Amino acid sequence: MTTEPGAPTLDQLSVFLAVVEAGSFAGAARRMNRANSVVSYAIANLEAQLGLTLFDRDAAKTPVLTEAGRVVLAQARVIAGDVASLRAQAKGLIQGLEAEVNLVLDVMLPTARVVDALRAFREAFPTVTLRLYVEGLGAVTQMVLDRQATVGVAGPLDVVNGGDALETIAVGSTLLIPVAAPDHPLARSRNPPGAARGHTQLVLTDRSRLTEGRDFAVGSVHTWRLADLGAKHLLLKEGFGWGNMPEPMVREDIAAGRLTRLDMPDLSDAVYALHAIYRSDTPPGPATAFLIERFRGQAN
Repeated sequence: MTTEPGAPTLDQLSVFLAVVEAGSFAGAARRMNRANSVVSYAIANLEAQLGLTLFDRDAAKTPVLTEAGRVVLAQARVIAGDVASLRAQAKGLIQGLEAEVNLVLDVMLPTARVVDALRAFREAFPTVTLRLYVEGLGAVTQMVLDRQATVGVAGPLDVVNGGDALETIAVGSTLLIPVAAPDHPLARSRNPPGAARGHTQLVLTDRSRLTEGRDFAVGSVHTWRLADLGAKHLLLKEGFGWGNMPEPMVREDIAAGRLTRLDMPDLSDAVYALHAIYRSDTPPGPATAFLIERFRGQAN
C-alpha cells in the first residue's frame, strides 16, 4: 500500500535551506536564532512528512545531503524564491506600486533608447510585469485611449491627435531621412526639385482610426503602403523604392553602402517629435512614472 507524502510547511523548508547553507544543524540554529533541538525537530518532521531521508548523518561529522535531499533542495529553492517574489509584490502593492504596466512604443523610437529603458525598468522594478507593444503613428495613441496601454511613447502631436483625454510630455525626437538602395535612380546624383514624384515611395501606414486616410511625408504619386517598418527597411535595401527612415535605424546601412542618403532639395530631413502620453484620468504610478522619466532623461 502506497502512502502519500504529507505537505511540508514553509518554515520546515526554510530550516532545511538554512542547514544546507550553513553546513550544519548548529550553524542553522545560530543563523535563525533558534535552539539546536528546534532545528533538528523541524528537519525530522520534514523528513517524516515527505517520507524521505534528506541528510546522511552518519557519513561525516556534518550532515550530507542524500540523493533525495538534493532533489528536494532544488525544489525548496524554487519555492523560497517564489515566496520571496510574492512578498516583494505584496509590499509593492501596499506602497502603491503597479502590479503591471502596459507600454506601447512608436516604431520610430530608436532601439538603443528602448533597450536602455527596459533594462533600467527591469532592475528598478523586478516584481512589476511589463507588457510591451510596438505600433506606428496613431496606433500608439489609440491603444492608450482605449486603455489597452498604460503609457505610450508616440509621434508628433499633429499625428497622434489624441485630444484632451491625454497628458503629453516631450521626450525628444528622432531624425527621418530619405534613403534608397545605391543603384536606385534617385541615389545616383543630386536631384532637381520634384524628382521623387515619379518614383515609387515606400510609406508606413497607420493601423488606427485616429489618422485613417491621412498621409505623412509623402512626396510621390506612386506609393507602396506597408504596416511594418521592418518590412519597409528590407524592401528599401532591395531597391523597391525610396522612403523616409529613422536615421539611427539606417546608419549602419549607409556606412556599409547598403543604402544611400538621398539629396533632394524639396524633401529635407524631418524631425520626428516624440511624446510620452497617458490618460488624464489614469495618472502614472511609481513604475510608470519611472519609465516616463527615463525616456525624458534620454533626450537630454
